[in-house]
Amino acid sequence: MTFADTALAVIEMARRGEFTGISDRFLPQLRPLAPPDALRAAWDAEVAKNGQVSALGTPLTEAAGPGTVLVKVPVTFERATATVAVGLAGEEGEAGEEGGGDEGPWITGIQLLPASAAAPVAPWEPPPYADPDSFTEHDVTVGDGPLAVPGTLGVPRRAGQVPVPGVVLLAGSGPNDQDETIGRNKPLKDLAWGLATAGVAVLRFEKVTRAHPDLVAGNPHFTLTDEYVPQAVAAIGLLRGHPAVDPARVFVAGHSEGGTAAPRVAARAPVAGLVILAGGAQPLHHAMVRQFRYLASLAAAQGAAPPADLHAITRQAAAVDDPALSESTPDSDLPFGVPAAYWLDLRDYDPPAAAAALGKPLLIVQGGRDYQATVADDLSRWQAALDGRPDVTIRVYPADNHLFFPGEGPSSPAEYEPAQHVDPAVVAGIAAWLTEGAPQ
Repeated sequence: MTFADTALAVIEMARRGEFTGISDRFLPQLRPLAPPDALRAAWDAEVAKNGQVSALGTPLTEAAGPGTVLVKVPVTFERATATVAVGLAGEEGEAGEEGGGDEGPWITGIQLLPASAAAPVAPWEPPPYADPDSFTEHDVTVGDGPLAVPGTLGVPRRAGQVPVPGVVLLAGSGPNDQDETIGRNKPLKDLAWGLATAGVAVLRFEKVTRAHPDLVAGNPHFTLTDEYVPQAVAAIGLLRGHPAVDPARVFVAGHSEGGTAAPRVAARAPVAGLVILAGGAQPLHHAMVRQFRYLASLAAAQGAAPPADLHAITRQAAAVDDPALSESTPDSDLPFGVPAAYWLDLRDYDPPAAAAALGKPLLIVQGGRDYQATVADDLSRWQAALDGRPDVTIRVYPADNHLFFPGEGPSSPAEYEPAQHVDPAVVAGIAAWLTEGAPQ
């Protein structure tokens, strides 16, 4: 069974009311987040709003990461058109060990998107603030051994007799590529090209979870340090050793979970300072519950069912707080099926406190409309830990969401779908801080 056939079969099962069969096709560790009753409620809410399905269009299959795809199926309801996006993992024709009996890969998620989402993804285009002729880029290998990862180094053409500052970029959570590609958007590539245009050497690289999923996915001892630090430290060393770069002005900049990890990286490598972009400071399992509650409130406002089972999510988060948590706790009892070692490590990690202990200059950048890392829940923690520090600069961009895309009204995942670029004011502000404003 092809990926496209699997996605079509999932929709047909929903039309027949076979939600237990759909739940059984989810990855085992994700199955608690997609119980049959929650799937039924979500589907029934869409049918009540838009009418029964009258036609299915031709599926569009896109790569979504190592071993995963996203199949977008145009769906015509009686009163509306939409796209049902089905995330799938595994190989075409692979039989799920615990699935519903039919052959096919595992489901990783189901979303209802605008009808326009089924169109082929347009190629990324440079933002207006990037001048590709002002810098050069070449491929590099970051680190060595079996966990070395591919990366890209951009160097301003005017770099010559006067060495330029450099920055290593860290992507957010999940198996991200070096551009942090999300649909048709590439936030880290926007930032990299904008900074290189402004005179900063930039090194970005694929996360080890993307480049080597086969080597890390089965490691029950995998932690945030394993996810970020070895490659980031190697990248900093590579940048510091480049003849066009001033080794005393090499920084690390992390977005989202990359911002959470940045203080750990800076504790293990010589950096001039840190840039934290929408960095998570609230414990991750608490932030997960908050985010799902927010998404549930958006769904309720639209008359739709919650996107996931909040009871299961809350129960899994509570397991992380349980003093009895140990490495023997079953993965299925924990958020996203991630092993206990990861949560035990994060439970004892306070990113703002770690940043404060470094004594390094910091630039903290936050979007005012961000629902993933928020002003109230995350920025407040950075502010409290770094209060009164003259070498700390905090900037809030009120119109920006988690990806620093400007917009209006409550932010939602649907905002990330249209082609857009990182706010030019954010890029200019970071460039100015790296080149002129970071206290030395």
